[in-house]
Amino acid sequence: MSEKEHKVSRRQFLSYALMGVGGFMAAATVSPMVRFALDPALDAGGDTEFVNVATVDELTEEPQRFDFKVEVEDAWYTSEQSRTAWIYKEGDKVIALSPVCTHLGCTVNWDTNEDHPNQFFCPCHLGRFEKSGQNVANTPPTRPLDLYDTKLEDGNVLLGGTIQRRTV
Repeated sequence: MSEKEHKVSRRQFLSYALMGVGGFMAAATVSPMVRFALDPALDAGGDTEFVNVATVDELTEEPQRFDFKVEVEDAWYTSEQSRTAWIYKEGDKVIALSPVCTHLGCTVNWDTNEDHPNQFFCPCHLGRFEKSGQNVANTPPTRPLDLYDTKLEDGNVLLGGTIQRRTV
């Protein structure tokens, strides 16, 4: 092949150069707008703040149900949502369990099944959990109840987000 066959004409070079510069300028202009539009969605579900739920004096060794509200920011929308926790003392520790069954998301209650006292019971599919939240073998749930992130401050029990536990 001769060199003439591989040469780019001045018109082709300018055309390619202008398309490259134009594409670069378009990308530089559009990328901040895309980031601005997606930023709230990318930040959604971030760290949750701790909420004062109870006082340590209210707690016993028997799990008690505490209802509370949290402010949830989902992309561009902020709302207040109701939550529930089963909280009890175990020695010096405070345990806060989510009431959401890990089988299909029904709500569990403490000590409501006469055949299985002192356990959390899910009436939807007969799921059971020990007081610690550990799932009972040969029942539908395949992992323990989730724990709430817990802090104690000035005699108050503060709860954050849930911590997913795996089967032990």
